[in-house]
Amino acid sequence: MSILRIALLASVSLILVACGAQDKIKTDSTSAQTKVKAEVKSGPLSRTIRGDGGVSDFYSYDKELPVKPGVLLRQEPLNAKQSVPGAAQNIRLLYTSTDGIDGKTPIPVSGSLFLPEGEAPEGGWPLISWTHGTVGIADICAPSWTGYVPFHQEYLKQWLDQGYAIVAADYQGLGTKGTHPYLATKPASYNNLDIIRAVQSANFPVSDKVVLIGQSQGAAAAFATAGHAPDYAPEIDIKGVVATGIPYFTPRTIEIIRETRPNDVVDPMLGYNFLALTLIEQKDPTFKLSDYVSDEALPTASAVNDTCHRDVRALVTKNQLTYNKSFKEDPTEALGLAFAQMGYPRLDIPVPAYIGSGVNDRDTPLRMQANLIKQACAAGAIIQSNIYPEKDHLTVLNHSTVDSIPFVKAAFAVETISGNCNALPFEKKSQK
Repeated sequence: MSILRIALLASVSLILVACGAQDKIKTDSTSAQTKVKAEVKSGPLSRTIRGDGGVSDFYSYDKELPVKPGVLLRQEPLNAKQSVPGAAQNIRLLYTSTDGIDGKTPIPVSGSLFLPEGEAPEGGWPLISWTHGTVGIADICAPSWTGYVPFHQEYLKQWLDQGYAIVAADYQGLGTKGTHPYLATKPASYNNLDIIRAVQSANFPVSDKVVLIGQSQGAAAAFATAGHAPDYAPEIDIKGVVATGIPYFTPRTIEIIRETRPNDVVDPMLGYNFLALTLIEQKDPTFKLSDYVSDEALPTASAVNDTCHRDVRALVTKNQLTYNKSFKEDPTEALGLAFAQMGYPRLDIPVPAYIGSGVNDRDTPLRMQANLIKQACAAGAIIQSNIYPEKDHLTVLNHSTVDSIPFVKAAFAVETISGNCNALPFEKKSQK
């Protein structure tokens, strides 16, 4: 509530007192104070704030937000750096969503829309919801602000060339105010579903059908979005999921990660740990980064406030940080609170999913992905699993389109997709 509005309420109260309506004044002023306190205590701005600033005024929305999620607030063209080659229109969006941490507070979220060249078919361009991988938590890392790196541009262009429109959420707190809850799947799911709502209800030439596509953090977001949709946005017609480099955090997979990353070797992937620690702050106000991170590593860990992930990784290498050097207290138990936010609402998602995995993936090891695939298959999900020799966490993305493009075409055509749960490729590999 603005200071001006509070002042106006106070003025009205004084007038009513003069008229003798003291009981009504007491009720009105009490409810006004309660509303102010509720606004202060809830939502992203009531928690630890990291990464804010450095972007244009487009990302700030100081008016009263519509309560309804999925409402388009404003739009503007993206500049050349922020655009994707092959798109006829590149548009920055601001829309309403729901805070995925408390599950109720209306918030603004930013994103992008890319429309292919040519004339839209009847019913609009088939719509893809692209969910990006780890970029960091600073506002300046939001893809709609900083643009996509070349291999992501190459990937998105392939879909545009196939005649798909692409909508892409930045995620809560990236670009907009408040801390981005890194890797938390519920916030990302709400943001994805609401940007789909926003573009489908506005005057954009897009279809009412959508396929969710994501890589790394975005792969988790896409898979989780399919799980949250029946409850949060049942009206959205999701036809399938495409995920590459998908993470799956369980006690066993955390052990797998630790096994593959020695504690006394310089490890750029410590950047992921530093980001995950900031998620704990969003759930536990008593948590302090400095209680766990060493004095030597604290400047690098704190760099996530204004530095994008790829540069934080470079800092880890430059400063020769190892796991042992970085932590004065083992954060594993504390990270459990963060990992709890990174899970999936259900493994038996109601639409078919293609999952592409690189054999040389160190960020989300093949064993981690295989565990998710096997458990999703056991739960009854339809999974098409493909593994790619000599491909890693990033290179698997563009290499996998040889399989994911036909999968998406079949999904939009509502063809039968049986998956390969009965003959998973990594099981064959392990038997050799």
